[in-house]
Amino acid sequence: MDAKSLLASFTCPLIPVVVIDRLDDAVPLAEALLGGGISALEVTLRTPMGYDAIAAMKSAFPNSKIGAGTVCSEGAFDRAAGSGADFIVSPGATDRLFKAAANRGLPFLPGAVTGSEVLMAMEYGYHTLKFFPAEAAGGVPALRALSGPFPEISFMPTGGITPDSVATYLQLTNVSAVGGSWLTPQHLLAEQRWEELRQLALDSVASVTQISEERLM
Repeated sequence: MDAKSLLASFTCPLIPVVVIDRLDDAVPLAEALLGGGISALEVTLRTPMGYDAIAAMKSAFPNSKIGAGTVCSEGAFDRAAGSGADFIVSPGATDRLFKAAANRGLPFLPGAVTGSEVLMAMEYGYHTLKFFPAEAAGGVPALRALSGPFPEISFMPTGGITPDSVATYLQLTNVSAVGGSWLTPQHLLAEQRWEELRQLALDSVASVTQISEERLM
């Protein structure tokens, strides 16, 4: 399955960006988010717990979609795949990452924010890309501008997106999903307030469902 088909299979276009500092938090956090209607999680490799968190989540929820984010090297790609990641997300792209993706056969969302980076990804056969850091790189206006020369490209913007701005992103025709950390506030995670996290997911899913329905009308 390629990245485009993967994102299209999600019932919810919100992808929480998850940072795990304590391994014991991995499973209850996944349970809260998945129980709140989230279709997939992106576990970043910004902490040493990332790989083990992916493995723990996949063990507890084998039918869920758990991806690895902040994958910046061929070695990290291979290790994330070995941990059970269903898809790989990178803030950028290199020849080595494209090689790792080809060898592993996992859905891969390489990062691209400029025309040259989009063209490079297209040369490797990719048409679904991560747009990071979204707000700092121009946000909605930049994505709207990229839709002109690249109408066949779909993006998953991440970085600086908030509950107040997510609707403007999802209304763009070249945005297939949105990633963000607002679904996992650090203070709720630190205090293990799983029910509040689940409710936050429920509320967010309800909001974007309405946006998606309006987009189809």
